Amino acid sequence: MDVLLGAQWGDEGKGKVVDVIAPRYEVIARFQGGPNAGHTLLFEGHKHVLHTIPSGVFREGTVNLVGNGVVVDPVIFLKEVKSLEAAGVDVRAVLMISRRAHLILPTHRALDAASEADKGKQKIGSTLKGIGPTYMDKTGRNGLRVGDLERADLKDRYAALVRKHERLLSLYDQPGAAKESEEEWLDAVQQLRAFRTVDCEHYLDQALRAGKRVLAEGAQGTLLDIDFGTYPFVTSSSTISAGACTGLGVAPNRIGSVTGIFKAYCTRVGSGPFPTELEDATGEVIRKAGSEFGSTTGRPRRCGWLDLPALRYAVMVNGITELAMMKADVLNGMGTIQLCTHYRIGGATVDRMPYDITSGVEPVYMDMPGWSSASSDGDLPVELQRYIDTIENAVGVPITLVSLGPDRTETILRHAERVL
Repeated sequence: MDVLLGAQWGDEGKGKVVDVIAPRYEVIARFQGGPNAGHTLLFEGHKHVLHTIPSGVFREGTVNLVGNGVVVDPVIFLKEVKSLEAAGVDVRAVLMISRRAHLILPTHRALDAASEADKGKQKIGSTLKGIGPTYMDKTGRNGLRVGDLERADLKDRYAALVRKHERLLSLYDQPGAAKESEEEWLDAVQQLRAFRTVDCEHYLDQALRAGKRVLAEGAQGTLLDIDFGTYPFVTSSSTISAGACTGLGVAPNRIGSVTGIFKAYCTRVGSGPFPTELEDATGEVIRKAGSEFGSTTGRPRRCGWLDLPALRYAVMVNGITELAMMKADVLNGMGTIQLCTHYRIGGATVDRMPYDITSGVEPVYMDMPGWSSASSDGDLPVELQRYIDTIENAVGVPITLVSLGPDRTETILRHAERVL
């Protein structure tokens, strides 16, 4: 099993890469996150945004699995299915859901919104999709799972969890905040029963034993990991490669290559530290050129230069074996590009990401010449090649894919002998 994940703060372009390499795999499996993810794919002039369903759904002959580490909102899930069906995709024929995946309730979304509002200026930038409260119920051992839809006492389990949530909502002075959404949710749950559910750990074990190639698809990014991200401004699941094991039920010794996806620059949505952030005209130029607005929330993304200490950190904690660089074309036409090589902290210069980067961290830059244009129609500009070589030398991992546009065809594969 190979793993593909984000090496920054999410929004790196994982969906496109999965779509490009999906033909090499029989199974694509999402291992964490939920509808807070937004994997954008563009091909044949059409844009598609996936939130829960794996990005291999558009490739014929590929099975797509929503793993146990994912949290599923039945309402959002069904809307996604209907959108895909309208585009001519036979979703039900190629999609399976783990029985162990947890369900997001309307009260989870209400709790998410109430908790975020209560934080005031200390808010973490939640997508308000109910992700955090759902994972809290999971670790609190009273969540509702997809497999519970098969139980005779489903209504009792649902009612007990809602009662707990209502008590919590009363503490925020918002009792009954999710009542108007309940009927739609219950209807979506009934429709969810029609989808094929599996014990994904057994299904993947059999697939791997049969010699099938499996790709584990991550959501969000390494720096949003609950343990190793910029806590507390993180997501509620394990976004690193180890999360593929717990999120799918696959042993560590079955992991092959680990591909980290990163942009030629950095972006971040919501609150949290961002050492290389550009709060000036240059940052706005990158934002507009890269259409840097959240595919799930629509919020403008914060933009900055590429951060090598953070990328090295991602390579280390994930065991990344190869990298895919996205959106190199966004930097077309920039005279000078800055690359953060180190941090200066308290008078010391370091090349590694410390425990805390919320304050007192000054990026140390090297200037590099920009490139006039880069496209998949010809050879890479010399300046872009030098930029790539500098990154490879700094992190010790080859960049095997360079994306030069949103369409699946606007992609250059490098180091052919190492590409997935």
